[in-house]
Amino acid sequence: MPTLPVLDSTFHYRESGDPDGLPFVFLHGNPTSSHLWRNVLPGVAAPGRRLLAPDLIGMGASGKPDLAYSFDDHARYLDAWFDELGLTEAVLVGHDWGGALAFDRAARRPGTVRGIAFTEAIVKPLVGDEFPAAGRELFTLLRTPGVGEAMILEKSLFVEGLPDTLATPLAPADLEAYRRPFPTPQSRRPVLAWARMLPLDGEPADVVRRIERYDTWLAASPEVPKLLAAFEPGPGAMTDARTVAWCEENIAGLEVSRHGTAGHHSPEDHPEELATAITAWADRHNLARK
Repeated sequence: MPTLPVLDSTFHYRESGDPDGLPFVFLHGNPTSSHLWRNVLPGVAAPGRRLLAPDLIGMGASGKPDLAYSFDDHARYLDAWFDELGLTEAVLVGHDWGGALAFDRAARRPGTVRGIAFTEAIVKPLVGDEFPAAGRELFTLLRTPGVGEAMILEKSLFVEGLPDTLATPLAPADLEAYRRPFPTPQSRRPVLAWARMLPLDGEPADVVRRIERYDTWLAASPEVPKLLAAFEPGPGAMTDARTVAWCEENIAGLEVSRHGTAGHHSPEDHPEELATAITAWADRHNLARK
């Protein structure tokens, strides 16, 4: 799998499919990597589609420069990777924060995005009871100085807890693939930074503003087809019936595919089903290069 110099660091990525095809870029979230998409990519492959799945900066096998790992940092490095590969247009597929980065790029560079598919993504700022009490307690602790460091940097809570966010067992080799990029407390700083960015009750304000900006674009872009792959909520899932209803009411050009139970990391639980939904949606909208 190739590694590309990007800004002052490197991006590692998976590539398959038709090298002359329309790029489909698969963006993972926290605390995973392009490994998340390993069983989805084969099901989306078709003539006229080039499939790419990068490891975000600081994650997977990509470089770990000395950054704050803010949303802006991630967007800046991701933009540079697109530019290095000369990807002037693409279909974006996002999970978790990868969905947020997809929406953000589309809002900032609307002419470059042919379509967006997403699952278990950050679609809006969360307020009040939109976030379950247990999750609110956890993310409040993660934002507490010293406590969040102990939970993520020292105990690697998010990586070690990955099996608890799935509806199906995670093979030991796959858990090890997710552990490998984060062997030390220092290497886990991107995981903590993402965890502290969850847009809850107006904070952090910079992330909330960014999400509000892309929500404006999502509501006003019917010409860009969008797909929400919605699963019945399993362990750790964040997309419930209220979230699906909000998306249907507020995202223009949206189609919703509904599926059985999955945890938060739905591409791990049901990769073939997810790939089938993306392929059918892409076929309906002629998302391929002829």
